[in-house]
Amino acid sequence: MADVSGAEQIEIEARGEERRDFARTQRRRERVPASHAPNPRMANRLIAREWPQIAAPMAVGLAGLALLNGVIPDGIVVSVGITAVMLALLGALAVRVENAGIVGTAPRMLLMALAVGMPMFLFGAAVGHWAEIGAVPWLQGLALLVTVSLLATVFESGQLASVLVAQVSIWAGVACAANRLGGLVTLGIGLAVAVAAYFRQREIEARAREQMEIETRIQTRAQEILADYEETGQGWFWETDRRGQITYLSRPVAQILGRGVEELIGRPFPELFNLADQAGEGERTLAFHLSARSSFSELAVRAATDMEERWWQINGRPTYDTFNNFQGFRGSGTDLTEKRRSAEHASRLAQFDSLTGLSNRLRMSQTLEKILVAPQVQHRACAVFLLDLDRFKQVNDTLGHPAGDALLKQVAQRLEGVIGNVGRVGRLGGDEFQVIMPGKIERDHLAYLANQVIEQLSAPYAIDGNRVMIGASVGIAIAPDDGVTSEALIRNADLALYAAKDGGRGRYHFYAADLHSDAEERRQLEEELRDAVAHGGLELYYQPVVQTATERITGFEALLRWHHPQHGFISPAKFIPIAEDTGLIAAIGEWALRTACQDLAQWPQDVRVAVNVSPLQFANPALPTIVTSALAHAGVEPERLELEITESVFLNNDEGTDQMFKQLKSIGVRLALDDFGTGYSSLGYLRSAPFDKIKIDQSFVRGATQPGSRNGAIIASIVSLAEALGMETTAEGVETLDELDLVRMLGCSHVQGYIYERPLSAVNAAARLSTGLVAVAQGPRSARASRQSMLRKVVLENAGHKYNGMVRNISMTGALIEGLWNVPEGTVFRIQLADGHVVTGTCRWSNDDRMGVEFAAPLKADDDGRIAVVQVRTPALAPVLERPLQRKVG
Repeated sequence: MADVSGAEQIEIEARGEERRDFARTQRRRERVPASHAPNPRMANRLIAREWPQIAAPMAVGLAGLALLNGVIPDGIVVSVGITAVMLALLGALAVRVENAGIVGTAPRMLLMALAVGMPMFLFGAAVGHWAEIGAVPWLQGLALLVTVSLLATVFESGQLASVLVAQVSIWAGVACAANRLGGLVTLGIGLAVAVAAYFRQREIEARAREQMEIETRIQTRAQEILADYEETGQGWFWETDRRGQITYLSRPVAQILGRGVEELIGRPFPELFNLADQAGEGERTLAFHLSARSSFSELAVRAATDMEERWWQINGRPTYDTFNNFQGFRGSGTDLTEKRRSAEHASRLAQFDSLTGLSNRLRMSQTLEKILVAPQVQHRACAVFLLDLDRFKQVNDTLGHPAGDALLKQVAQRLEGVIGNVGRVGRLGGDEFQVIMPGKIERDHLAYLANQVIEQLSAPYAIDGNRVMIGASVGIAIAPDDGVTSEALIRNADLALYAAKDGGRGRYHFYAADLHSDAEERRQLEEELRDAVAHGGLELYYQPVVQTATERITGFEALLRWHHPQHGFISPAKFIPIAEDTGLIAAIGEWALRTACQDLAQWPQDVRVAVNVSPLQFANPALPTIVTSALAHAGVEPERLELEITESVFLNNDEGTDQMFKQLKSIGVRLALDDFGTGYSSLGYLRSAPFDKIKIDQSFVRGATQPGSRNGAIIASIVSLAEALGMETTAEGVETLDELDLVRMLGCSHVQGYIYERPLSAVNAAARLSTGLVAVAQGPRSARASRQSMLRKVVLENAGHKYNGMVRNISMTGALIEGLWNVPEGTVFRIQLADGHVVTGTCRWSNDDRMGVEFAAPLKADDDGRIAVVQVRTPALAPVLERPLQRKVG
């Protein structure tokens, strides 16, 4: 087959579509009944069907006239009269011929003259001749003629031309019999009348034909429009008789039901529907209207189909004849399936979470409200779990949002599996879930369920071939103990959730009254932070950054400080999260940038300043403009400003991130990667991100000199990576001389920490620079072992005597114990820390009831770096109170 162009293909398809439309229209027209086709001769008939009946009055009239006068007609009367009667009888043949297909006016007029005019002429001639010869009186003959003439008018009523021909013909026949000249005149007049009647009849038939064609076209168009409407499936029509049986039904409806129209004609109308699924309501309504003969509209019914669920909306009204007799019902229907599905989908979207299928926030709120307003008080008890997934954002950032969605689906399945029929599980949005459990449930059982939830949700997940680990925190509130309204209950469960997360995540927390004071403290702190930002309550401190090779100050890191009027200095770890949550961080960051540049302008030219940039600031497109403005206003060179950026800016790595780096580097400022190694990003960004320095987080420096620590290897790897990429390194948090020696040996180019200087105010920093740039390391030789604060009862034994003591803090090499007074230094104790675990310790100092003990052998740590022996509860030492210190919410 030869290839065709796109235009030719479109033209071929258009022609094919046109042929299909023509064929469809032709089929509809073929279905139009023949009686609806144009037939003007049926509407303007020249010869009435009753005309042959005129033969009987003619025959009876002639016979009666003969009997009345006692005469026998002569041969002329008999022959002419019988011919007239026979021709009248042959009028039936003329009627059939006219109906058979004669269309032209002239042939029909000729046929009318033969069938109507000739018998009437001969009858008039016969009667006139009979009276003219005196065989019958003229008065009786005229009476017979008038009678037959009137009957002819009656038989041909409605056919004006036939009536004229009959009248002219009968009296022309009489005239010819009485007087030939008069007969000829009469025939002439009759001919003229016939010609006039011909033209008039032709005009009437032309108008009738035109009108009938117009009406037929209108009717055909209406039928085609209805057929088109039916075939689209948007609507259909039906009709029943007075017994409720179908007399008309659109073909598409029969096709949907899998039956033929002919098969459904005569069947009961309700047979089209599956009324059993209407829960009685639809069936009663339809049956009521059909029996009451009342109109109905927008009645939803289900189609009687087995293949798929289809719904129709039907309308109907009763019909009556001219005598007000009930004839049946007539109506229409439309397909309601898609509309109903859309409504169900919209209803589901309004009540359920589209991703997990769990109840959404609205439905969970309605469920809780319904429980709390139950009519009976004992039914208003319930428990609410609020859940938040730990490390979920890491999955989204590293594996992508599709993987995060798949994880949420698995979380929903596990959560439903744990809760089961005990309560309702819902997703509030993001990685927040809620569980509502009606009824009074004991706290022990709630704690068990919460532990089960945390355990199940913390088990590994398989997402796209990746092993994913997350956790969960649970806040618990109970009604009516923790609130009698949904707002109060949710607020208190939320406070409990914050307490669980603040306690280290991966745990549950019941609501307690003191959580409100913590929340109030946070709210108060937020208000005071706003005031501090507005009225200059914040200030910058500067910690020197020292070059390890020269031990000279090369710059300072600007650190934010807030000196509260009542509480003194507040840790940035406490107010920075509040600033980020409230959006104050943007204003604070811009203020810090401008202030640092102004202080930098007062320092020597070879000293730089480093300013931290939060992820929110980095995402602001106006950041390059703010940096340029701060530099220009302070009058300092761009290369003296260093912006410290954390790895979190790469979590949503996109074109905006790369563009921001390009704009900042085009200004000329230096860029430092802060807190390297503590984030969740891959190393891929280092290939393109234009950093000048990598800052090694202090968590790697802490304990790097301890035996068995791997931190030194990590520091060495970071230094090698930075050198390969042409970047400097700064080790943060160096506090001891052995740590300084280690980072210098491993090749760190810069050091920052208490070993050289604590953060200084702007005034003190300027004073420090005035003394020179040389820095001198001052501090302890080595770091004290990391200690764990706790309260734990122990038993100490010395010289056969046993003493009870309390451990206040402990490390792998020693502990602070209270309870024994004025213990001499050098005293040796056997200390029972746990069942089956006894260590030997020597008192190194003593003050009142406290003493410092050094263990003869270091204790072992578990996989999490904690001291293994103190993680085990010891029944033999009960009651033992063990409580690691925790930071409160806020």
